[in-house]
Parts: sequence; C-alpha cells; structure tokens
Amino acid sequence: MTYPWLRIDLDMIEHNSRTLVALCGKQGITVTGVTKAVCGNPEVANAMLRGGVASIADSRLENIHRMQAAGVAAAFMLLWLPPLTGADIVVETAGLSLNSELCVLEALSAAAARRGLRHDVILMLDLGDLREGILPADLMPFVQQAVGLPGVRIVGIGTNLACFSGVPPGTANMRLLAQLADAIEQRFGISLQWVSGINSSGLGLLSAGHMPARINHARLGESILLGRETLHRRPWPGTFQDAFLLHAEVLELKRKPSLPAGERCEDAFGQHPLFEDRGEIKRALLNIGREDVDIAGIQPTDARLRVIGASSGYLALDAGAAGDDVRVGSEIAFTLNYAALVATMTSEYVKKRLISGNVN
Repeated sequence: MTYPWLRIDLDMIEHNSRTLVALCGKQGITVTGVTKAVCGNPEVANAMLRGGVASIADSRLENIHRMQAAGVAAAFMLLWLPPLTGADIVVETAGLSLNSELCVLEALSAAAARRGLRHDVILMLDLGDLREGILPADLMPFVQQAVGLPGVRIVGIGTNLACFSGVPPGTANMRLLAQLADAIEQRFGISLQWVSGINSSGLGLLSAGHMPARINHARLGESILLGRETLHRRPWPGTFQDAFLLHAEVLELKRKPSLPAGERCEDAFGQHPLFEDRGEIKRALLNIGREDVDIAGIQPTDARLRVIGASSGYLALDAGAAGDDVRVGSEIAFTLNYAALVATMTSEYVKKRLISGNVN
C-alpha cells in the first residue's frame, strides 16, 4: 500500500543552518537549532549540527530522549517550561531549561542536588507577547529568591516573541532585555552567559543591524527548516524553502460539479465549507486529509492544481488545468508551512523519507 510520504532533504537543512549561523555569528550570536517541529528527528538534528548550530532545543522530553538514544552528540535545551511534577526527569535529560516559576526552580534544585548534578536555567521574561515569562517588574525579587538555590545555576535570561500574540522583537524590547541582564549582573554579582533574545522572527532586526550587542543567543527552528523568517513568512535570502515536500497519491479522478447537490449541513468537523460555482471540474481525490496535515498550510508545487477542501482522510483538488498530466496513481507534491509541517511530522500515517546528496 502506498502511503502519503514526506521528503526530508538533510543537505538543504544543513545548508540553511550554515547560512543562518553565519548571519548570527557576524554579530556574536550563538544559534541553538530547534527540532520540535520535526518531533526531535535525530537525522535532522545532526544536519543542523553539521551546519554549525551550537546545541539542540526541543519542547518535548520524549524528543530529547529520542535524539539521545540515537546518539546525537549535542548539548540539549528543554524549550518548554518544566512541569513541576517532572523535575527529576528534566534534570536527568536536559542540561538546560527555560524557567519562569520559583516553585519549579526549587523542585529542579532539589532533584539536581539529590543526584549531585548542576542544572542550568535561563529565566524567561514576558516582554509583551503574553506567553511564558516573568514580568520585568517582578524580575529582581524573583532572582533574589532563586540565585542561592543549590543544584541550579542561572546562566541567562531570555524572551519569546511573536509566537503567541504576534508581538515582534524590536529595538525597544531587545534593549530592555539587555538592560535587565546588566541589572541582574550588577545587583547580584553573577555573570550571565546567555541573553537569549530571538527566534526566527528576529532575523530582520538582526540583518538590519539593530540588535543590541548584549543579545548573544538565538533559538532558530522554522528559518532553518523552511527557510523563512516568521514575521511575514518571507523566504530568507540564501536558504531553501523546500527541504520538506509532502507527497500524496491520486485515488480517484472524475469530472463532477463544483457545487454540492441538495440541502447542506455541517461537515465532519462542524464547519460549513464554502464552494465556488465553477461548473463541472476535474476533481482529484488524494490519500491524505485533515488527520495528517493542516490543509490550510499546504500548496501544490504544480501551480495548475488548486486545493478545494478535505475530510479526515481525503484531500480534494481541482486538477482541470493540468490536463492529462494528472491521472489515477499520479503523485502530487506539496510545500508546507510550519503548522502543516508539525502536523505531518506528528502523523504516523505519513511516512518520512530522508535524502541527501542533492545540494551542490
């Protein structure tokens, strides 16, 4: 049986990593490669490392375990706030985690001390995007209580922007982050190794030369994997946007009306889909659906094809403009955005094929 499959070009990922590491390196910024969108795929992690990233970050402990079991030789950062109930496994798995709750730090401290370990932490600040983070006004009292905890070491501060509310990194919030790092060092007499200011949304600010010098760490995922900055999803110069291509097979090809017939109700997902009256069309039904991918996030590489809609297991295309080039059994390729990539990598029904040797 032919399953839908995802082509993963490791050479393109390595190339994108090298391009972005070079960009960041010009301004003294170290890059951590983020593998959460690919479920901690070990080969993708190794491609990032060959491209020069200094460490690997993931938001799931299971993914870090997968990479460690596969022999990925890297320092690992837990990109997810540690759960209070998981302190023991966190200190055993990751050398560094992002944190914003004192009670969790205390649990990490106790877990690390019991094992004779030291767990490094970056304190996350909320600079307006309203995802994770300590508010700036609460930072100094927080550090006052955290700095003396045994078994944990505060090695930096950071922030996450643009992911939740769409607040972009800018000169003002990056300058504030740098100022807060200086204030912590002066008040508490500690040295912060990392000021982790940007993800893939910060590439524009960086390339424009407006990043404060104190910002020295970036967490890059989508820009490496898909070759796009994440404020406007524009292709980043010198990178590939097609390291991942989704392939699905045509199961049925028939001429049918473009409008449904009869009274209509909600579809299987509780929605009322809209259809354009285009008369009779050549309608292709493919072996992939909403169970496998975010349909809104895929685009056929053949511009003559148009996505009509999908159910849980089928995708419908208007294939009329492609003439006889599309038949039953034809394989159709799609580019993906970040949401579609996450869904496809998570689906066990989409087979993953790793390739290399295609980039000169």
